[in-house]
Amino acid sequence: MVAVWIIIGLLGGGVASYFVQQTALKSKSQKLVKDAEVEAENIKKERILQAKEKFLKLKEEHETMIKDRERKLQSNEDRARAKEKSLTDKLEHLGRKEKEIEKTQSEFDAKFQSLELRLQEVDKIQQKRVAELSKISNMSVEDAKNMLMDALKDEARTAAMASIKEIAEEAKLNANKEARKIVIQSIQRVATEQAIENAVSVFNIESDEVKGRIIGREGRNIRALEAATGVEIIVDDTPEAIILSCFDPVRREIARLSLHQLVSDGRIHPARIEEVVAKTRKQLDEEIAETGRRTCIDLGIHGLHPELMRMIGRMKYRSSYGQNLLQHSREVANLCAIMAAELGLNVKLAKRAGLLHDIGKVPDEEPELPHAILGMKIAEKFGEKGEVLNAIGAHHDEIEMTTLISPIVQVCDAISGARPGARREIVEAYIKRIKELENLALSYEGVQSAYAIQAGRELRVLVEAEKVSDQRSEELSFTISQRIQTEMTYPGQVKVTVIREKRAVNYAK
Repeated sequence: MVAVWIIIGLLGGGVASYFVQQTALKSKSQKLVKDAEVEAENIKKERILQAKEKFLKLKEEHETMIKDRERKLQSNEDRARAKEKSLTDKLEHLGRKEKEIEKTQSEFDAKFQSLELRLQEVDKIQQKRVAELSKISNMSVEDAKNMLMDALKDEARTAAMASIKEIAEEAKLNANKEARKIVIQSIQRVATEQAIENAVSVFNIESDEVKGRIIGREGRNIRALEAATGVEIIVDDTPEAIILSCFDPVRREIARLSLHQLVSDGRIHPARIEEVVAKTRKQLDEEIAETGRRTCIDLGIHGLHPELMRMIGRMKYRSSYGQNLLQHSREVANLCAIMAAELGLNVKLAKRAGLLHDIGKVPDEEPELPHAILGMKIAEKFGEKGEVLNAIGAHHDEIEMTTLISPIVQVCDAISGARPGARREIVEAYIKRIKELENLALSYEGVQSAYAIQAGRELRVLVEAEKVSDQRSEELSFTISQRIQTEMTYPGQVKVTVIREKRAVNYAK
């Protein structure tokens, strides 16, 4: 019996323990469920916050893109308005010019009518004199007519010359203002070829497919290239060619070499563009320095400051009136050395001044000074001697010459610039123009010989003293200059000098 109760007690304890365990497990599972629900709620809130942040970011980017587009549209509108205003101003300027031309034409017509009236008065005087002579003298009408015609021709010619001189003097009073306008208009007409040659380079490509790669997606490559080089890159319909436009020839050369390397390599993207441009700029700087150093060695010039050597190297990429500046400076240096040797002066100093005389044309900055004065200041900064400084500053008469080397540099600069074919004129055209000048003068009666000197800038005409009077010499000089002005094309101006010389020769036997 006792054993039975023991068994019943053990079974009851086991059942109780079982129920206790079940209750603990149930409470634990409920706790886990609650924890999972809390964690799920936290994850849900976190996801909602992330979605909101992403939405706000996308919204901000969209608004930024819209603002950029609006800014570009506004910029395009501003440029269009500026162009429209510029065109309007030009039209108004042209209208004012037309009115001024009409006014000048009316003044000229009035003066021409006045001259016609004077000629009519001369005719009346001539008729009166013919009648008087026929009445008084026993001379025939034909003889009297011939004599009067000769006298009146001289008188009319003299009066016409006086009238022309009067008109010319009157024009000179208002010449400065009108001359400025005419010069500006002439520059606008003829400067295009010079500007294109000196501000544009052409980069040739194998096919037009390369243009798209150079432009890049949405123009990012071409913008990166322009920003890195400072050169405007024009990609238009020109077949197999890209135009590089910039006033600085060194920048254009950097852009050309960089484009060549990028196209050859095939990898064209902004990072690669910046790397290639930086490398090309460094290589070109080294080449410029080497060119300056080699030029000084070739000419036997020593002791130049490295910065002056670098500026001499930059001359290689600069032209003046179509003449390469480095070749011009080398030529002037050699001419100065020859002249200094003939005159017994310091050859090395003259050669040094000749090489540096145009150094003011290639400064790193562009101050508003004449290149001769600027070159003198640059040379003074780097320790050049006073004789060299004076030669640089005085080669265009900006300052007074104080040494004998200064006029030598000036003369050699003129010789190098004026020699046939140096500046925009081939030798055949130069010789033809010189011959036309001389033949034009020889076509007049009484001209013994004519010589075009100073590279066609002066025409000297020798006349026979027996056939040409002093007054006729003055008229001949004016007439020849007018014919040259109206019939020939020439650079600058041509000075016409008529020389009349009377010689008396006898022999003692």
